[in-house]
Amino acid sequence: MDLGIAGRRAIVMASSAGLGLACARSLAREGVHVVLNGRDGARLATAVDDLRRTAAGDVTNVVGDVGTEATRAALLDACPEPDILVTNNGGPPPGSFARWDRADWIGAIDANLLAPLLMIRDSVDGMAARRFGRIVNLTSAMVKSPRSPMGLSAAARTGLVSVCKGLARDYASSNVTINHLLPERIDTGRQRQMAELAVAVQGVTLEQAYADIADTIAAKRLGRPEEVGELCAYLCSAQAGFVSGQSIQVDGASSEAIF
Repeated sequence: MDLGIAGRRAIVMASSAGLGLACARSLAREGVHVVLNGRDGARLATAVDDLRRTAAGDVTNVVGDVGTEATRAALLDACPEPDILVTNNGGPPPGSFARWDRADWIGAIDANLLAPLLMIRDSVDGMAARRFGRIVNLTSAMVKSPRSPMGLSAAARTGLVSVCKGLARDYASSNVTINHLLPERIDTGRQRQMAELAVAVQGVTLEQAYADIADTIAAKRLGRPEEVGELCAYLCSAQAGFVSGQSIQVDGASSEAIF
């Protein structure tokens, strides 16, 4: 299916690896001109080279931490009139509620609530004026199914979803959509981090840790990054203009929630 977005311009935050890169790859294959971003310049350069092999649009990049105002400004300098914004950032590590101090909470809020909201603030009115905009927030299944070790992530990302739910209503009449992808158990570096934590805490092998993780999923396998990327591309499509304010779980049917 032609998604009708060839020639559109996109910023994909934190996209040198993992789900951000998967989303960027799916958009680039549709002919979208994509600006990648990451803190590690070498890894980002590798990602750009990789995408250019299959991209039907231009691929450029901005090195930096999207938690900083300077990097966000540089992204908008590189793409002053984005049609598509995919917000993303590395999540805080799991931990213990009893041990988190104020700096831990502020760090999570800065990275996973304020950074995306500020990019949305600086992009969404231009989208509305041009009568086309697609915003996709990569969040986490913890938004709907919180677990205490992931409390930092759940707090910040649930706040993002809540603010954007209201914004979605404000901008729907301008053909600007705002949606959220809630992945869980996707085979990325983040999932490897969780598997390695199990190795350290439980004393199992890495292979067993992965097997144990897969066993918790109704589909009995980890999700593939491209499964998230392709769904992101659809939400950015011309055809998805009537889908907004939604939080879509990508979790192999693992959630027990109805909604």
